[in-house]
Order: sequence, then structure tokens, then C-alpha cells
Amino acid sequence: MKMNASMLCAPYSLNCFCTVLAFLNSTTYPSKHMGGLGICHQQSCLFPKLEEAGYLLYRLQNNSLIYQLMRLMRIYSALQIGAYHTNHCEDYLLISEVGESRTLCAVMDGCTMATDSYFAATLVGKLLRKIAKEKSYQELYEPAAFNSLDGCLKAIIKDLFAELRHVQNQLMLDERELLTTLVILLLDRKSTQGIVLVIGDGLVGIDGKLHEFDQDNKPDYVGYHLKEDFEAWYSRQQQRVVFDTAKDISITTDGIFTFASPLQHSMQQPIDPVKFLLTDSSDNENGEMLSSKLRLLARAHGLTPTDDFAMVRIIF
Repeated sequence: MKMNASMLCAPYSLNCFCTVLAFLNSTTYPSKHMGGLGICHQQSCLFPKLEEAGYLLYRLQNNSLIYQLMRLMRIYSALQIGAYHTNHCEDYLLISEVGESRTLCAVMDGCTMATDSYFAATLVGKLLRKIAKEKSYQELYEPAAFNSLDGCLKAIIKDLFAELRHVQNQLMLDERELLTTLVILLLDRKSTQGIVLVIGDGLVGIDGKLHEFDQDNKPDYVGYHLKEDFEAWYSRQQQRVVFDTAKDISITTDGIFTFASPLQHSMQQPIDPVKFLLTDSSDNENGEMLSSKLRLLARAHGLTPTDDFAMVRIIF
């Protein structure tokens, strides 16, 4: 079976993965080991990425990474500035691991009418990446805290609000500098169960079924709620999608609905960009599948997004 980097669901380099396989296939083992993982303490060890390789070996011993490789989960992403935006792309996306068997994906869309809206979207993405890493470490010594998928997502959002409040105070930011939507997905790779929470507007696709969240171009931005009681606010959130054993999952910002052609283009038959990007699986062996589809839409059909566009798609 042909392998490429896009098939690996963990965000580790292919070189690191090959290092692990080389280690497992080796007949000569280092004499000094760390934590029973078979990783040498000495700097002269043949394996350069000790920390990454050690973590992967730990997970191999727990069979989770082997299980993931068998499933060959592919993750694709695309981020593109809109034709009507000239200075900054105000969307952002994130793909990260949370613990041993969960993947966190998110797309953010900063408010164009706010202040430095690209900053808010990027900030939320960076903070989510930090939180995901912290949760991964927490799982090692407090695994019971990660039993519930919904509970884990709630904890991530709660930490995000706390981090945003802290940054707001440290940098003395006003509300207009923190206005961004958030479409966040937490996926269990073993069961292919997941949950998506939408704060503001966006689009979610699950096995060809599309769930659109439209707030009449007046999104309920994250920054509006940082001063509220989190428990009360979270209990009111109804824009969510829960799924079991999904094979094709997509989350996008509302830029997906803005594909247009400035000229009459007659090279190809009309095409629906939404269905093409969220449901068409052709060229899925290509790790840059979404980017290729965007180029095809532009070159063959003259279609480009007028608004910024961020998307993550997962195919099992």
C-alpha cells in the first residue's frame, strides 16, 4: 500500500515515523533506556528526534498509533484569502492532537468590520494549539478526565475563554479586537465519533450531509461572551453536530459560499463549489487535495472565493 505523509493522522514528520520504524526493526538496541521506551539518553544515539520518537514509541506500545495507521485517516486543509481582501487573510485554521486518540480541528473567521480581525482569528488558533498540547500532557496523569468527548470539548472551550481573558487583560485589548467565529471539531479516531460546536456561522459536512449555520451576516462572535458566566453560556449553545462512525468530515468558514467568477466562464460545465469541496473524493491520494480542487475551480471554472476561506476535511 502506498504511504504518504498526508495519511498519518498524527502531526509528526514522515522522517520521525521512519525513525521509529527503523528503531523497531533494528536488532541492536541502545544500552541505556528511558522509561522503558527503548530510547537512548546519550547524545551519540543514532536517532536524532529523541523526544518525538519516544512519544511515538510510547503510543506504539499502547497500540493506538498502530490502530491509526491501519485506518489511514487523511486530513486535508485549505486557507485562501478572498478576492475582495487585499492586506490580510482574516481566516485561520488549526489541526492538532488532544491526547492519545483524539484530533482537534478548528476554523476561525475574523470580523471584517472589527479591529485587526486577522489577529483575533489567529490568536484563537494559537491558543487552541497550546490548550491541545496541555490536554495531551494532562491525559498521561489524569486519564479519567478524558472519558467524555463532550466533556473534553467543554474543557477546551473553557480554557480558551480563560486564555482569551488573560490575553485581553495583558494586552489591554477591547472587545472589537477579539471578534472571530469558531467552528471546532473534536474527533475520536478510534471510534470515528465526534462533535462539532459552531460559535457564529459556518458549514459542517458529515458523510455528504451538510449542516449550515447562518446568522444573517451578524455572527455571534466569541469575543462577545468573555465576561459572561461560562457554564451558563455553554449550556445555551445549540449550534452543534454530533456524529457516530463518520467516514468523511468537513468544517469550513462561510467563505465557502462566496465562490464567484468575475467573467462569464464557458470552459467547463457549471459546478457547485460547496459540493465539490465537501463531498467529492476524487484525488484523495493527494495530500494537497483541497488546494488542487481550489486551483481547478479557478482555472477550469473561473471560480474563486470573494471572502476569505478556511477548511479542514477528514476522510477515513
